[in-house]
Amino acid sequence: MKKMPAACDSVLEDIEDIVSAEDLKPHDRQFVRQNVFPKVRKRSSQKNNQTDDEPPSDSIIPGAQKIWIRTWGCSHNNSDGEYMAGQLAAYGYKITDNSAEADLWLLNSCTVKNPAEDHFRNSIKKAQQEKKKVVVAGCVPQAQPRQDYLKGLSIIGVQQIDRVVEVVEETIKGHSVRLLGQKKDNGKRLGGARLDLPKIRKNPLIEIISINTGCLNACTYCKTKHARGDLASYPVEELVNRAKQSFQEGVCEIWLTSEDTGAYGRDIGTDLPTLLWKLVETIPEGAMLRLGMTNPPYILEHLEEMAKILNHPRVYAFLHIPVQSASDSVLMDMKREYCVADFKQVVDFLKAKVPGITIATDIICGFPGETEEDFQETVKLVEQYRFPSLFINQFYPRPGTPAAKMHQVPAAVKKQRTKDLSQLFHSYSPYDHKVGERQRVLVTEESFDSNYYVAHNPFYEQVLVPKDPSLMGKMVEVNIYEAGKHFMKGQPVSDARVYTASITRPLAKGEVSGLTGEFRHAPQNGTNWKAHPSAEIPVKTPLSSWVALQLPWQQEGGGLKILSVSLALLAALVMFYYGGMKTEL
Repeated sequence: MKKMPAACDSVLEDIEDIVSAEDLKPHDRQFVRQNVFPKVRKRSSQKNNQTDDEPPSDSIIPGAQKIWIRTWGCSHNNSDGEYMAGQLAAYGYKITDNSAEADLWLLNSCTVKNPAEDHFRNSIKKAQQEKKKVVVAGCVPQAQPRQDYLKGLSIIGVQQIDRVVEVVEETIKGHSVRLLGQKKDNGKRLGGARLDLPKIRKNPLIEIISINTGCLNACTYCKTKHARGDLASYPVEELVNRAKQSFQEGVCEIWLTSEDTGAYGRDIGTDLPTLLWKLVETIPEGAMLRLGMTNPPYILEHLEEMAKILNHPRVYAFLHIPVQSASDSVLMDMKREYCVADFKQVVDFLKAKVPGITIATDIICGFPGETEEDFQETVKLVEQYRFPSLFINQFYPRPGTPAAKMHQVPAAVKKQRTKDLSQLFHSYSPYDHKVGERQRVLVTEESFDSNYYVAHNPFYEQVLVPKDPSLMGKMVEVNIYEAGKHFMKGQPVSDARVYTASITRPLAKGEVSGLTGEFRHAPQNGTNWKAHPSAEIPVKTPLSSWVALQLPWQQEGGGLKILSVSLALLAALVMFYYGGMKTEL
């Protein structure tokens, strides 16, 4: 028997070497094609309608569509939404406030409470009913990507927001892309996407900076931990650079945010006071810094330094410290890692060292196992401190959390306790004694009813001022003439000095924030960057225009593995060469 040559016996020097001498040449194929009569198949009317409504994916031009973005949840989530909007706008997409005219809905979710997820789920359903393309982001799909109502949808993980342009492009083409990986550097988890990405601030005067993601706790009721993971902090230098850039763009107020600002830096060998002192050096006159939420355990060891920082004239004397319950047994079931005495120590110390400080706190009503005696301890705590800002939450068991498996307090009891605590909160007026005071306030936004501008005094208490455009973004002095439960009203003092935080004009509403020079020239993760012709802002080159098949095992670090260009070219040439022989007879 004649031995067949092995496939590796010879080396191909050229792609045409795979065509034997007996194969038809292009001229011969053309002659054969002239004598072929293709059989015409009658398409169903349903298929014709679908073809008319949805053009082939390769005929869609990415970057020309309108996108509506909806964000639920905390300021960290809002910052993520601003970054995604900025990247999409920099690439050429139009960000619209009108959901009806949008081609795609980007829904950025929150997993803290059941109602927030219900709104998110209903929005997905509505988008599908209106034949909109949908991309989902935020903590819900990150924590539970396999939920039935997320099947077939594109997902952007909380650490993959720098890939939003790619995901949106593929979704518009009709593909489903899921990026859920973690950002790592030499095996170490990072805080997330870079801070110098393009961004559209919801309020051009306020910059929200996430200083870290995740936390060190394992609270039994918390679903956010499933999405954000363990603590991962941004370097001090990167945060300081972001603050400097923000002030150069006309920002006059910075919010520091994370799942727990007090834990900042423990994973990278630094701490919150170190960061804050560096940031304070960058704050121009007339601008302010607001600290985010911190849990009691991690602020206890920094009380002296925190008091000094909170007394700084360019830092709001405000701190959000969730207590959740005044019962130690409930706190133990929550795995909060502190007792009520720790919370009181923090509050008492700061009130003594930072005169007038505003302490905001959170309380959960009806946590599993909470007795009437436990609840009354919480009532006494509120009566003692009369918190001017109190966030009262009825307990909702979140799927997959240990608290969901605990013995639940009856719904009627939870509802009544929430109502009772709310009535207590509304029974006192925290600002009545301030009527007649002269206060310095920073004006940053418009009130919900559009009748006033909203300002905040040094204690981050809300002060409504006349709607005078010359006041926006300025620090002015006002006389307080009225007080309500959640606000005061002030009249600007005519002879007082007005401070402007920056000589730079603030960005217009919807305008994309710029990037640092370093980011303009440095490729990231092996991805090419290019300058958008209209904005001179580098954006990621999107996924290949030819279809890339994503398989479950092709994901690594949140990215997509695409076949090499050489193999794709080889396949294309072979198909071209034999294309004439595929005509249906």
